[in-house]
Amino acid sequence: MTETFKTEQEAFWAESFGDEYIDRNKSQKLLASNIAFFTDIFKRTSNIGSIMEFGANIGMNMRAINEILINVKLSAVEINKKACEQLKSHINGNLYNCSILDYCPKEQYDFVFTKGVLIHINPNELNSVYQKLYEASSKYICVAEFYNPSPMTISYRGHEDRLFKRDFAGEMLDKFSNLKLIDYGFVYRRDKNFAQDDITWFLMEKI
Repeated sequence: MTETFKTEQEAFWAESFGDEYIDRNKSQKLLASNIAFFTDIFKRTSNIGSIMEFGANIGMNMRAINEILINVKLSAVEINKKACEQLKSHINGNLYNCSILDYCPKEQYDFVFTKGVLIHINPNELNSVYQKLYEASSKYICVAEFYNPSPMTISYRGHEDRLFKRDFAGEMLDKFSNLKLIDYGFVYRRDKNFAQDDITWFLMEKI
């Protein structure tokens, strides 16, 4: 584990594996799927003027959002330096090149989200990340992850302790009494038009 990071999972994404991930996850097909994905979610929201993504990689989600919402301030946290070089062209707000575990929310955004990120956080650090998501949001929080009713660990591309499934949204709803579940949905990897990687999304709102 790299000494500058608190967990092995952070080093994993900040270094060579994270660099390789960049090339595997950029395509027009993914962009089209992301546009469909976020359009479905944003239909359930209103008055979004600012967005913060935790773990934005090269900005494939931000590129999609730019096609859907007009005049929205986009900000992000991303641990991988190479990814940030590509990400910055899609950000018109704040860009933090750091671990989510080191990020300290300094302002609030209307819509704060993760997509395929909480599954890679060390489970011992999840409560801290939930707190950061909560503090960074003024209205909406969306988590789009691999759902499982109870915590489990599965092998990820031949690596152990790098992918964790659980009920992330349920844990946040239990943790914060003023969070309300607005809606949820699932996108199958075999969808004929706009496939995602078996992602379940949960949209929550502060009340």
